[in-house]
Amino acid sequence: MKYANHLAQKIEAKKANIGVIGMGYVGLPLAVEMVKSGFNVTGIDLDPNKINALKAGDSYIQDITDEDLREALESGRFRPSTDYDLVNELDAISICVPTPLSENQDPDTSYITSVIEKVKPSMRKGTLITLESTTYPGTTEELILSEFNKLGYQAGEDFFLCYSPERVDPGNDTFNTKNMPKVIGGVTPKCSELGASLYQNYVGNVVPVSSPRVAEMSKLLENTFRSVNIAFVNEIAMMCERMDIDVWEVIDAAATKPFGFMKFQPGPGIGGHCIPLDPMYLSWKAKGFRFYSKFIDLAQSINSNMPDVVVSKTSQVLNVYGRSVNSSNILILGMAYKPNISDLRESPGLYLYELYKESGANVEYCDPHAHSFIDDDGEIVRSVPYNREQLKKYDCMVLVTNHSDFDYQELADLGVPIVDTRNAFEEFDRDHIHKLGTSSKVHTKDHSIAL
Repeated sequence: MKYANHLAQKIEAKKANIGVIGMGYVGLPLAVEMVKSGFNVTGIDLDPNKINALKAGDSYIQDITDEDLREALESGRFRPSTDYDLVNELDAISICVPTPLSENQDPDTSYITSVIEKVKPSMRKGTLITLESTTYPGTTEELILSEFNKLGYQAGEDFFLCYSPERVDPGNDTFNTKNMPKVIGGVTPKCSELGASLYQNYVGNVVPVSSPRVAEMSKLLENTFRSVNIAFVNEIAMMCERMDIDVWEVIDAAATKPFGFMKFQPGPGIGGHCIPLDPMYLSWKAKGFRFYSKFIDLAQSINSNMPDVVVSKTSQVLNVYGRSVNSSNILILGMAYKPNISDLRESPGLYLYELYKESGANVEYCDPHAHSFIDDDGEIVRSVPYNREQLKKYDCMVLVTNHSDFDYQELADLGVPIVDTRNAFEEFDRDHIHKLGTSSKVHTKDHSIAL
C-alpha cells in the first residue's frame, strides 16, 4: 500500500502534480479549477493552436475568461503542453477527450485508446487515472484497466483507476465545474477513496459509487432520460399542431402541478455532445447483452427527425403566403445548439441548413455567437450581420436558437413571416408568427407580406 499512502499524503498536502489530457470544454475548466485550489497542473493537448492560445492567455472556451486563464498562468501552477513525456512527472491524470459516434452511429473510443497508448510509456507507478469522457458501461475496465494489466500493473496497488463522468453545461451561469456534484467510481475501494480525496479539493460535492460501470451508466441515464422526454414532448407538439391546440400553453398549464410533472419543451432537434450521443452509446452496449431498447431508438428517431418537421412547418407557413420553400429567401436565426453560446456541436440548425438547401431555398443564418461553420460541401458559411433593413428581404425567418441578444420586438415588428421553434415570440401575438406546435392554416383574408 506504499503507493496509495504516498499519493494520499501528496493529495492532502496539495503537493500532487496533476495532468489534464484534453483542453476542451471539459478539460480546460477542470484544469483552471484545479489550479485555483492550489495544485500544479499540466494541461496536455495535441492541438498546437490550442496550446499556443493557452500560453498566450487567450481562452477559446466561453466558460473560462481570459482573466481566469491568465490568473492560472501567472500563478505559475498551470503548464499547457503538447508533450506526453511530461506524464512521467504526474501523480494524477484526468482524461477529458471527445467520444463521438462513428458514421454507423457506433461509439468511437479511438481518442481514449490513443491517450492510453501515449501515456503508458511515461507513466510511473502509483499514478491515479480518472477517465471523464462520456462512454458506455465497461469502458474504463475494458480499454484502460486491461491495458495496464498487460504491463503487470495491479489496480489498487501499483496504480489507481476511476471513472468520473463530466457534467459540463456550456453557458450555464448557475452550475459549473466547482459546484456541480461529481460522481466517481473506482475499480477498487482504494481507487475510489483516492479519487474522491483528490476531486473533493476542487469540486464541492463528490458522490462516490461502487464501481466505474455504475458511474458510466449514471451519466448515460441522465441524458437518455432527457432524450426520451424531449422526444415525447416533441411528439406531443406535432399532435397538438394536428389538433389545432397550442402546445406551449398546454405545457405551461401542466407545469402548474406542484408534483409528478417535469417541464420539457419541444424544439427543432437536440444538440451538444451529450444528449444526441449518450443514448446511442447505451443502446449500442445493451445490444451486446441481447437487450434492445425501444425507448432509446424511438426517442432518437423522433428527435433526429425534428429538423425535417421544421422544414415541413416552414413549407406550411410559406404556403399561407402563396410561396414554396424552393427559391425562397430563408434566414435561420441562431445556429448554436443552445442559447447564448457559440457551441455548434451536433446543432440541429446545421442539419436544418442543409435541408433548406436541398429544398432549393436561398438560406443564410444569423448568430451573434457562432460566426461560421463548414457545410456539407466543405464551404465556409458565415453568419450574416444583424441589419434591420436587410432582414426585410427574407421571405421567412426561422428561429432555431433563442439567444438573448436578439431583439424579438424588432424582429416581430418587421412583418416578415417567422417560424418560431422555441416559443421565443411568446409575448407577440401576430398573424405572421407561427410557432412550432401550433397550426398554420391558409385563411381567406389577404396574407401578403408586409415589408
